[in-house]
Amino acid sequence: MSRDRVILKAAAEAFYEKGFHGVGVDELGARAGLSGPSLYRHFSGKDEILATLLNEAMDELISATVPVHDDAERDLRRALEHHVAFAVRHRHLVNLYQREVRSLVDPWKRAFHRRRGQYTARWASLFARRFPALGSAQVAAMTQACLGMIFSLSYWPAQTLEDIDVQPLLLDLMAHGFAPFAAETDPGPQAGQ
Repeated sequence: MSRDRVILKAAAEAFYEKGFHGVGVDELGARAGLSGPSLYRHFSGKDEILATLLNEAMDELISATVPVHDDAERDLRRALEHHVAFAVRHRHLVNLYQREVRSLVDPWKRAFHRRRGQYTARWASLFARRFPALGSAQVAAMTQACLGMIFSLSYWPAQTLEDIDVQPLLLDLMAHGFAPFAAETDPGPQAGQ
């Protein structure tokens, strides 16, 4: 594992445990097996480390919102499956995002907020493509509801996540929630069938 990756992993754990403002550069360095000052050979400081963690997560999440199928339902399902798996696998990182995104400073803050807007727009596009009868306000609400449900996993008790396979549960909950909108959108049986 590269030194940068060791630092990022240590920082993600430290920020998750103590919050961004609760951890100093010396502690980050110690957790990564470095002296605090030698950390500056890899990153300009905590702000860049936080931005890097959040941007790496955003890279993966944005890439999963790119349509790859001719079928809008399949594309939406694939993106939902990816995001639920990501939220389960990277619970601490999702939690870090939800708690600490407000700690970003410029120049990283402005760029990240722009990317977050693009990410949300891509999700809205997936929903609009799957449910073309919905208005933009309904699409925006559906987008936020789904993302909120998925990313709430970062706050679930660990025991709950260990006791149940949460991925199919969330996907089923969302599929049932989509059912009324799908009924409005999908054509019924054709005459003579």
